[in-house]
This record gives sequence, structure tokens and C-alpha cells, in this order.
Amino acid sequence: MQHKRDLLTLLQLTQEEITQIIHESFAEKSRVKRGEGYVPVLAGRAVFTIYEKPSTRTRASFNRAASLLGITVIESTREHMQLSRGETLKDTALVLSRYVDAIAARVLHHSTLEELAHHAAIPVINLLSDKYHPLQALADVMTILEYFPNRKVKVAFIGDGSANTCHSLMIACASLGMDFTVGCPPEYAPDSQVIAAARVRARKQGCTVEVVESPAEAVHMADVIYTDTWFSMGVKDIEKRREAFPPYQVNSELLAHASEDAIVLHCQPWFLGQEITADVAYSPRSKAFEQAENRLYTSMAVLKFLLAGGASHT
Repeated sequence: MQHKRDLLTLLQLTQEEITQIIHESFAEKSRVKRGEGYVPVLAGRAVFTIYEKPSTRTRASFNRAASLLGITVIESTREHMQLSRGETLKDTALVLSRYVDAIAARVLHHSTLEELAHHAAIPVINLLSDKYHPLQALADVMTILEYFPNRKVKVAFIGDGSANTCHSLMIACASLGMDFTVGCPPEYAPDSQVIAAARVRARKQGCTVEVVESPAEAVHMADVIYTDTWFSMGVKDIEKRREAFPPYQVNSELLAHASEDAIVLHCQPWFLGQEITADVAYSPRSKAFEQAENRLYTSMAVLKFLLAGGASHT
């Protein structure tokens, strides 16, 4: 019997496995663009999804990906489960393991995913936690490789370095040999353990992971400028953030420091006039909607990887 694999963080995948998933994502996109019909290679499988936070792109892309592969999605929220009445995560994981082939959850606390994974006999997939957003990062690097397939790139993340998006993108870029620089206020720097783990991968790939305070320094000659909301769901230090982040807005002035053909990415939803200006968000340089579309293909690749025996188990 195949040993189950979880995807709570991209650190659970080898650099070769991340490359494999991205390669499969491109293959899925090519099939869609050619108008080919889908063979439901995972027909009869089922995934139970749990949502503790709102979702548009993740929910739509994941459910559609599952549908194209023949997977049934049983969707719920914590409020509609016995978890809301005090049932333990352990019992939830044990019982769902007898009904479905995987659990996918969008949670407030990463520890929820870790406990589910510890007790579940089936794969657990992170649809977003406070620490990581692996499915988003896979679509991010796929988008980067679409626009820069044949050169080494520099990716600059501007804004909240402590965000789940920054953590996962840092790991993904380091795994694929992309230089990665975070421009953020010192009090919103990435988790030191995530930086250390990413730098281990970066050394193997001959690239760098840096954290600087100056946004202009971060985007200097960058090929990709990435930003996210300054006010992620659940943050409580709103006023402190309002004071810290305005210098980190992605606008035309900041873009002047980047490469001439630099692109702008944002995982959305964006808050125009805060972390990004409208003229940049809807400019030809912005590839946010292509990035969002790629969530579909990377979700398909991840589901095939975890449920169709794509793991190398090394």
C-alpha cells in the first residue's frame, strides 16, 4: 500500500517533486487550451473540504480541478461540522479517513492541519493557513516560468513578509533556482525558520534568499514584483499595519526600479490604493488574472500527485 503524502507546506516536497508538479501543471493547461476532453483518471475518489475562512479562487479552482479529474468534492465549513460542537480533530480525521480519499482544509491556524494530518490515514492538503499557502505558490511559480522560461529570474516580494504567501513563495522560488528578495518593515519579516529552510534549498540551486527593509532595493532589477494584502484575514494589529506599510505600495514609481520587462503578481483579492495602485493592477504588466487561472492547473497536478501515485517517496 502506498504511504500517504500530505501537502501542508512545500517543504514536504523535494525540489524534484515541485518541478514534477509544475511540469504536469503545464501539461494540464496545454490540454485545456487545445480543447481536449478530460479523462476522469481519479473517478470514484472523493475529497472532503473544510473552510474556516472565506474563499473564491481556492474554492473554485480546487473544486473544478477535482471535477475534471472525476473526483467528488464534499464541501463543508467548521460551523456545519461536529467540530463546532466540540468533536476533536482526531475523531474528525479518523472518521473522514473511512469515507474519503483526502481532506483539504482552509484554516485559521496551521496547527489544525498538522493535527488532522497526524491522525488521518489519507492525504491532508493545505488550502491556506496562517503560515503557508502552498497551492498558491505553485501557481505563482508556474506563472513566472510562463513569462520567463529561459532565464534566471529575481522575484521581489513587497509588503508583509510574515504572510503565508511570502513563506510559500520563498520556498517555491528557492526550490526552482529563482533569486528571492523580500522588502518589508523589520517587524513584519518572514519567519526565521522558513528563511533558514529556504536558504538550504537556495544554496543547492545556486540562488539567493534575502530580506531587506527598502522596497526600492528589493525590486532593483527584479523580473517579478509580488505583493499581497497588508491586512490578511484574522490580523489584529490593524492600526500598526496602517502606519508601517504605506511605503511598500506597489506603484509605477516603485516599478521604475525593476527590469524593463518585469511583471507584477498578486494572489488577490487586492485592495486598490493600499498595497497596489489601480493603474498597476490593471496594466499590461500585471499578470494576476493569468496567475489566478493557473490555480486550476496546479490544483489538478497536486491532486494527481497525491492520489494517483505520483510521489517518489524519497
